[in-house]
Amino acid sequence: MASSIYVSLTSWDLITPPKYVGIANYTEAFQDPRVGQALKVTLLYGVISVPLQTALAFVVALLLNTELPGMRLFRTIWYLPSLVSGVAQMVLFLWVFNPQYGLANDVLGKLGIEGPGWFNDASWALPTVILMSLWTVGGAMVIYLAGLKDVPPNLYEAAAIDGAGRLRMFWHVTLPQMSPIILFNALTGIIGSLQIFTQGFVTNGGPKDSLLFFVYYLYDNAFQNFRMGYASALAWILFVVILALTAVTFRGSAFAVYYETELTTRRKRRAR
Repeated sequence: MASSIYVSLTSWDLITPPKYVGIANYTEAFQDPRVGQALKVTLLYGVISVPLQTALAFVVALLLNTELPGMRLFRTIWYLPSLVSGVAQMVLFLWVFNPQYGLANDVLGKLGIEGPGWFNDASWALPTVILMSLWTVGGAMVIYLAGLKDVPPNLYEAAAIDGAGRLRMFWHVTLPQMSPIILFNALTGIIGSLQIFTQGFVTNGGPKDSLLFFVYYLYDNAFQNFRMGYASALAWILFVVILALTAVTFRGSAFAVYYETELTTRRKRRAR
């Protein structure tokens, strides 16, 4: 990390020795319109995809948190897509969302709906990637499922004795008990969404830079244009953005996340 800070203050093409240029790379980054586009695309992807993934994974975990026959098979089916990632996943969805012979437009055509251009359309490329991201919610689902199994049954029994229905149990028992896990999945989702790369790389930034994700633009400068100093500056800008969003999320979660240990500590203090 210390080395990358130094490199970000230099002009280095990976061949000749680095030349110190001060904060010129950072100044250029704040004036580069493609940096603004990359930040816009990346942040928009994160703002939309992370809540959708978090909510869908939680809902699926609630549905799979039963002991019906064959439930283990359904859990496995939901988890398996998360094992297919990177280029393999992108190639698969390039076929699914192909506007000429893709599966998605074929199904829409049978319903009498004309399918869009998906990855070939600048206005549809980012929504397509967001839709594609929902295919791999199995990893978060497993974490939610483990958390649901860990909720003490006596809390539900006490709530039932007090006359609480399913909705009130969910709101006053399940959600508070699961709030730390929701926060964990949201934080990892935010960090992961800001580091998205493969979708932009495979599509070369998409039509009209619609898939110009920040990490892809960083990679393009480092290993295509051989501007390692500028790329290092971009990396530190991304680090600051991720750090700021993580801090804001932690700060905002203080009023919504319930920790059993905090309640125990408060009781001990009152007892003293």
